[in-house]
Amino acid sequence: MTHGGASENDDDLTACEVEREPDPSDSLRTFGAVVQALREHAGLGREEFGRQVQFSKHTVESVELGRRMPDDSFVERAEEATGNTGALRKAAKYLTRGEAGLAAWFRRWAKLEKVAVSLSTYECRLVPGLLQSEGYARAVFEGTVPVAPDDQLEEFMATRMERQRMLFERPTTPFHFIVEEHVFRRKFGETAQMRELLDHVLELSAPRNVTLQVVPLEAELHACLDGPVRLLETSKGQRFAYSEGQQNGRLISDAKEVRLLYQRYDTLRSQALNPTLSRGLLEQLRGEL
Repeated sequence: MTHGGASENDDDLTACEVEREPDPSDSLRTFGAVVQALREHAGLGREEFGRQVQFSKHTVESVELGRRMPDDSFVERAEEATGNTGALRKAAKYLTRGEAGLAAWFRRWAKLEKVAVSLSTYECRLVPGLLQSEGYARAVFEGTVPVAPDDQLEEFMATRMERQRMLFERPTTPFHFIVEEHVFRRKFGETAQMRELLDHVLELSAPRNVTLQVVPLEAELHACLDGPVRLLETSKGQRFAYSEGQQNGRLISDAKEVRLLYQRYDTLRSQALNPTLSRGLLEQLRGEL
């Protein structure tokens, strides 16, 4: 499942990185408690506070529970929303914790995503995390085995929704997705949730820097049948790939292997429907609901 997770030279994952999610640190718990106290003192509910700091209520809750490391923008906006006391800015300097809400094996990739100058994704199992609606993401997480506790589920939700901000905050970064048609046909939840998913995907793939191609059901066998893959390039011209399976993931930095995966992906681009036809197919699927 894509929850999304080398050495100093960005080599492959080491065994020590495949570990359990860390428990909230004391500094994160304390910071979260201060955020909650200041928010409540200001008379703000989590949803209203979330709008002011421009993060989802799930992210606000995760920060307050000490299960998520707030970034600089959260701290600054939270300060403004709670009266500019300076308490949050000062406390943020002492925060310590690894990135929360991501599988251990995905963290290296997630860090590379943040600095990539291009990102490409092929998926044949489920809607890519960067395109998932809130209802779809929740259904994915609720279906995991073993069942995730409620607070961890909300942490996963907050991280998933926050990662999607990349699509809007980086309008000059090309994002390319190739997804199998059957992924969008797989039923989940109520019909309204299916419509919401398709609307969400159409909305997120509308900007000029986001391209979505669908591999139709009638397409023949193709170059990426070995499974889903993600590709990215850094500002220094470095290329990396990432593949994921049951309870594991692999960051690939070997130039020869990455080049092969890029070749397979480029071949599949020519075999999938073009972006216009792909959007038309999604609109057709929505109309059939």
